[in-house]
Amino acid sequence: MTNEMRALVKPGPVRGLEMHRAPVPEIGADDVLIRVKKTGICGTDIHIWQWDDWAARTVPTPLITGHEFAGEIVELGRHVEGLSLGQRCSGEGHLIGKTSRQSRAGKFHLDPETRGIGVNEQGAFAEYLALPAFNVVPLPDTIDDEIGAILDPLGNAVHTALSFDLLGEDVLVTGAGPIGTMAAAVARHAGARHVVITDVNQARLDLAGQVADVRPVNVTTEDLASVFPELGMKQGFDVGLEMSGNQAALDQMVETMVMGGRIALLGIPPGKSPVDWSRIVFKAITIKGVYGREIFETWYKMIAMLENGLDVRRVITHRFSASEYREGFAAMLSGTSGKVVLDWT
Repeated sequence: MTNEMRALVKPGPVRGLEMHRAPVPEIGADDVLIRVKKTGICGTDIHIWQWDDWAARTVPTPLITGHEFAGEIVELGRHVEGLSLGQRCSGEGHLIGKTSRQSRAGKFHLDPETRGIGVNEQGAFAEYLALPAFNVVPLPDTIDDEIGAILDPLGNAVHTALSFDLLGEDVLVTGAGPIGTMAAAVARHAGARHVVITDVNQARLDLAGQVADVRPVNVTTEDLASVFPELGMKQGFDVGLEMSGNQAALDQMVETMVMGGRIALLGIPPGKSPVDWSRIVFKAITIKGVYGREIFETWYKMIAMLENGLDVRRVITHRFSASEYREGFAAMLSGTSGKVVLDWT
């Protein structure tokens, strides 16, 4: 194996990424080396590409970016057990500490010392990735590399959607981006009665309708409440999944929830947003903030659902070779794509 690899690097505080030659990472005793085959482009990667205020505050440079991947193990640290050379895998991109109360209690996704590959540490947009063996998620033969490369965002969708009991419930998803669309598919798979998804982007609503059995609503042309009689709904939505990060969408969600409704928030509004807390209090609404995935319960749940018929492949709308990364990012920046996957083979 050569000691150099191709890698997409954020070279400094500038817009875009560059393809560089970089050393193949060395692994520690508790790590594995993964030959990356497919990677997904995430909204976080777009923030880094654009070098917005969040990226400038958060991301050290130079840095290999990217955190959605699938590949195979090509080297094992000397302390690693339970994994094997040639094993196909994806992995949890959140690198946790071991000393916090949350981590010691097994609530790894709540560890305040968490650092992210491709955000704080060297990432997966490369031919090879060093990863703690603890973070490796083996892939069954039923899940190919393309789906394996989008398990990270699917995990966000699963974590959000399964925040509350969905069986027989009417669910509103605000935001028809890839994660919102996958969350809608998960809600239907988990037994929701009706799933409505809203957005202002008709192309993404059309895609959501292709991926999942949902009722898309473009709120610029259709009144959300007008779907109640169509769907036989009496009061409103039982569960809300807020994926847009848009204050108007959250306000509309609160207005159309039933008394005692439950909302899971994954979308992040820019800056501070005004909230009419009286509406939330008087409607007795429960709100849960969602960050990342439950490590590793979400991974078990989503792999089980994929093996049991959950189909999200159509959320992937663009496929490029890694050398065509500029075209891949252009597709994401267009605002009309679903997931974009890069092939590193």
